[in-house]
Amino acid sequence: MSIKDLVQIRDVWSDNLEYEFALIRDIVDDYPYVAMDTEFPGMVLRPVDSGSSEYYFHALKANVDLLKLIQLGLTFSDENGNLPTCGTDKFCVWQFNFREFNINEDVYAHDSIELLRKCGIDFEKNNEMGIDAGRFTELLMSSGIVLNDNVHWVTFHSGYDFGYLLKLLTGQNLPGTQAGFFDLIRIYFPTIYDVKHMVRYTDHLHGGLNKLAEQLKVERIGMSHQAGSDSLLTCRTFMKLKEEFFSGSHEKHAGVLFGLENGHTTH
Repeated sequence: MSIKDLVQIRDVWSDNLEYEFALIRDIVDDYPYVAMDTEFPGMVLRPVDSGSSEYYFHALKANVDLLKLIQLGLTFSDENGNLPTCGTDKFCVWQFNFREFNINEDVYAHDSIELLRKCGIDFEKNNEMGIDAGRFTELLMSSGIVLNDNVHWVTFHSGYDFGYLLKLLTGQNLPGTQAGFFDLIRIYFPTIYDVKHMVRYTDHLHGGLNKLAEQLKVERIGMSHQAGSDSLLTCRTFMKLKEEFFSGSHEKHAGVLFGLENGHTTH
């Protein structure tokens, strides 16, 4: 049986949100590496201060403040890359579908939404059956995943991903400065890894997540540009990278997000 047959990407909607969070609360202590990916409506604003050292952050803040999260993927693993089964015969990956984004009323980048639609996201279903962001935030805050020094967040080029999660967790727009943004990250996500940053310390690896996974011979499970599949690919790519290039030394690359290096979280 191939690895693809052994994994279940569990779609989370309004009607099974509590049940799935109960499963997550039970496994987070044993599977404290949390790979995360989000899907959102693209980038619609570009600030004018293109020469500023904080340009990337200003663009991130402008877009995250304006736009709404569509989907969040979470893959939990232990330090060796093993995934939980939650009492089933499959390894579990979670994909949370949010209701707030309305394609008929909200602004979005047309090419991004078309790509997500082609990759299987049903925006009308999200509106009807999706998760209320406020209820999700309550459950996330009490889940043991955030505000926990023992949890390691694993991401790929994830400034925007953390931006959307912080917007949910705080119920507010992002801070006005990059330093303020990282102050919040330190509180909610004390240990973070950005695989795109780590790749810079290898001799020959490069490219986006799909390209990197290909170079490391990591197979994708599920559909690209869906958050569950992307989070699983991020998890497996990180574990392969850690094993082959950072044996015992990956911790020194924690706390830095690609594109926001001058504001990293370590002192």
